Amino acid sequence: MWTGRLRNSGWQGASLVAITYIYFLIFAQFAFLGRLAALGIAGTNLKAVMAAMAAGGILLSLLTPRISLWSSPLLRLRLGLSMSSAAAFLALLPLSISVAIAVALLIGAGLGLLTVTLVTHLGQWCGEKNQLLKVGLGTGIGYLLCNIPAFFAASPQVQAVAAGLLCLAGIGITPRAIEVKPNSRSTDRPAALPFSFIVACFAALVWLDSAAFFIIQHTASLKAGTWQGTAHLWTNGALHLCAALGSAWLLRRRALSFVLSLAFFVLACACLLLLDPARILPASVLYPIGVSLYSVALVAYPSLISPAASIAQRGRQAGWLYAIAGWVASALGIGMGQNLGHVPPAFVAAAGAIVLLPWLLKICRMRTREIGLVAVVLLAAFLIQRIHVALHAGDPLSQVERGRRVYISEGCIHCHSQYVRPDTKDVLMWGPVESIEDLRRERPPLIGNRRQGPDLAEVGGRRSPLWLKMHFFDPAEVSGASIMPSYAFLFRDGRGNDLVEYLESLRGPGTQQHVTEEEQWRPSAAALAGVDAADGERLFRRDCATCHSSDGHTRAIWQASFKRLPPDLSAGPFFYLPPAEMPELRFERLAQITRFGIPGTDMAGHEYLTGKQTASIALWLLRNMPQAHPSQKQSIP
Repeated sequence: MWTGRLRNSGWQGASLVAITYIYFLIFAQFAFLGRLAALGIAGTNLKAVMAAMAAGGILLSLLTPRISLWSSPLLRLRLGLSMSSAAAFLALLPLSISVAIAVALLIGAGLGLLTVTLVTHLGQWCGEKNQLLKVGLGTGIGYLLCNIPAFFAASPQVQAVAAGLLCLAGIGITPRAIEVKPNSRSTDRPAALPFSFIVACFAALVWLDSAAFFIIQHTASLKAGTWQGTAHLWTNGALHLCAALGSAWLLRRRALSFVLSLAFFVLACACLLLLDPARILPASVLYPIGVSLYSVALVAYPSLISPAASIAQRGRQAGWLYAIAGWVASALGIGMGQNLGHVPPAFVAAAGAIVLLPWLLKICRMRTREIGLVAVVLLAAFLIQRIHVALHAGDPLSQVERGRRVYISEGCIHCHSQYVRPDTKDVLMWGPVESIEDLRRERPPLIGNRRQGPDLAEVGGRRSPLWLKMHFFDPAEVSGASIMPSYAFLFRDGRGNDLVEYLESLRGPGTQQHVTEEEQWRPSAAALAGVDAADGERLFRRDCATCHSSDGHTRAIWQASFKRLPPDLSAGPFFYLPPAEMPELRFERLAQITRFGIPGTDMAGHEYLTGKQTASIALWLLRNMPQAHPSQKQSIP
């Protein structure tokens, strides 16, 4: 009897909308990911799990309007709620990778079936009056409940159980039967915009929302200013509710494009403010408002606003809308946040060009002459600028100059300095000190603001062009301790060769004197006291075996490019070592070569190793290298 009263009043529709939003927001986006983290599922495995969820959502969103197996909307709704509830409870189990993928697929499929079925027939569950208000209230309440501090901060297990129970409650409030008929229109203003344009607008908004969501969630300073603390959460919930009700009110009185444009302006401001952590407070206010503004429209458009001629057409539109804008755009937004860590202003502008297109076209029609005049002026300015560049263009840049530009554009300065600090251990490791006067003459100076890798001020005297190229292709393979990413892509268009040429040019008049100082280096007494051959073997496998073992990866790939193929240190020949009868000199020379390489060859040094580590490698090599043949005995160069 109470379900009948609920159905007649139309609040049943608002309840179903709220349940769906809570399930998606608190479970699919938070609790399930929390469970995966607790189970140690991360990296590539996590991407596979989330890809399965997206695949299930896209597939069922598109198939639901076309499946004839479950003709009853009531049956489809209950099946979607049942699948979603089952997935929430299954997430409580100790999942393996394969089972986690299956559960993620079930989450996506359940949501796809539930959302498309719900919005296709939502008008019949929202009563005859104030349908848009019910959608706005359901959306706002869903967001509000998700932001209740005790619920938001609960463990993933508690959130999963709550989401599963809410889905079961949704099954309980659905009627026993439903009459399939066209739902009454909640707006007298038919949508004149093409459906493809509507999809593009929602995709742009969801993309912005998802990118901002990921950035806030994974940036401690931003998260602390938005989703941490009771006051923040209650404020977010209240803003969501007010914005959702405001969106419903605007949809009744203004065109859909007005609401989407307003949502874009608010979200765009939030995304741009997030570029500066100091502006998190206004961003934290604008973000929930923009999200709720478009979220209500995302539910209301396919169910109540779209000028679909039939329920079947409405269902197909809902399927495409949620597959593209709901799942694909969301994944792309998360990818942007993960890869870039911010929303580029250029992308914000591109999204605005899509969402604001109707207004831009209207302005163009009203101000044709003014816009034409501006276009002519801009074109003339562009042509003048190009002519100026052509007239004042000097000689073509040299390869070194082009390489320096690549060095700057790729941000090498952020990890590598070009200034050897005087009176420090840097002098022996990286090269002679360059004067401040020489640095000031550079345009721009590339001193560097921090160092995560070697100093490159004298790298041309320490590394051969081939070694630099090998290192750009696979840094960790050539230098076992390197955290530098691959820059192999630079060699597709010649930029890599330019960069190598520039780095080779980085050497000063003190290079030869530095080589002499390197040859005078010996392991200290402290390093010799702690020498460990076992540690030397480990370091050799990490840093040296790639070139100096018969099956070395670098040796195999680049063997045709070496000036002289690096010797297999288990067999020889050994061209740069003292005779085998001189083990002490042999040990010292091995340590020197390991630490500083061999000038004029492709053998690079390992300057970042400590004296103890260098001595350990030399000791292990001395014990395991075969005795050199008499014909191979040569003096130290």
